[in-house]
Amino acid sequence: MEIVPGPLTRDAFAPFGDVIDVPNEAGRLYYEEALGNLRPAARPSLSVSLKPETRDRPLRAELLERHEFSSQTFLPLDVDRWLIVVAPHAASGGPDLAGVRAFIATGRQGVTYRPDTWHHGLTVLDRPGRFAVFMWRDGSQGDEEFVPVAPFTIRIP
Repeated sequence: MEIVPGPLTRDAFAPFGDVIDVPNEAGRLYYEEALGNLRPAARPSLSVSLKPETRDRPLRAELLERHEFSSQTFLPLDVDRWLIVVAPHAASGGPDLAGVRAFIATGRQGVTYRPDTWHHGLTVLDRPGRFAVFMWRDGSQGDEEFVPVAPFTIRIP
């Protein structure tokens, strides 16, 4: 299976979460409606991540992850283009590979994945990139789950 990513837009990404646009004008935009925590004992977790660029073309995906009980937000701090690969949760469990979608985001777009949204690891395309990452964690195995999947490729323009 080969996936060709499209541009990240609010409508296209809506089944998986929310797009966060960096403001172009003075002022503040609120995105708290997208945040979700399904465990009362989980604490907010804010981290900063530096990811090297991914040179693989096409990219081969063999592993997806999810945060069953927490949304996860990625805010670009110093990024050019980055790749988002998502899949819905299958009724039989695990990721539904028939629903895999891929998007190219700019350095002025962040995302919040809804709880239980399967996704590929953070993938930076053109140069190393820095992100702020927000989610809820309680230190249990429920914080994150990684599963191998039938390999597929993403053709990166």
